[in-house]
Amino acid sequence: MIEGMSLRERKKLQTRGRLLAAATELFAERGFDKVSVAEIAEAAEVSKMTVFNYFAGKEDLVLAPMEEHVGDVARVVRDRASGQSVLAAVRAQFLAAVESRDPSVGMSDVPVVLGVCRLIQETPALLTRAHAFSMRSFDLLAEALVEEGEEPFIARIAAAQLICTRNALIHANQLRLLAGEPAGAIAPDAVALAERGFGLLTNGLGDFATRS
Repeated sequence: MIEGMSLRERKKLQTRGRLLAAATELFAERGFDKVSVAEIAEAAEVSKMTVFNYFAGKEDLVLAPMEEHVGDVARVVRDRASGQSVLAAVRAQFLAAVESRDPSVGMSDVPVVLGVCRLIQETPALLTRAHAFSMRSFDLLAEALVEEGEEPFIARIAAAQLICTRNALIHANQLRLLAGEPAGAIAPDAVALAERGFGLLTNGLGDFATRS
């Protein structure tokens, strides 16, 4: 993708990356609330105005990479192969992301990614925005299902189950990474847990947790 970019586009991408890296490092060192946009600009060797040309505010400097994945599940559903169910498509995409150690499913142990994850967990404003992204993912998936002819409320019920299952799996991965386990060690368990989690959706909750 980079090879097909113009020089101007490559420079913009490099500047954006430099801003994200500088912000993440400063936030990790001193905390989100104690770092100003001016300090981020100075660390990245750009003007304060340049920061706002790329990001609306400090929160976006942390959450921009996450926001890029808001439409992932809806996109997977829209692009699935003929004859493939929604559940099969979502499961396959998740397992492929685990295999590739994708940060979007909580499977990257790269220090900067872990720093961002920890920062989000420790900062209420960021956690609130992250939750809003999850709700947006849910809305987009429900819309995609309605476009295929599903009843709106049934679409929302199905979307809720799929998004909540993914979120629970991602959270489980992140907890282990933040506890210091390497992604390579977590991956087999992450796959097994995902198979069990999506399996509950495949078979329904009919006999789940029946009391003896």
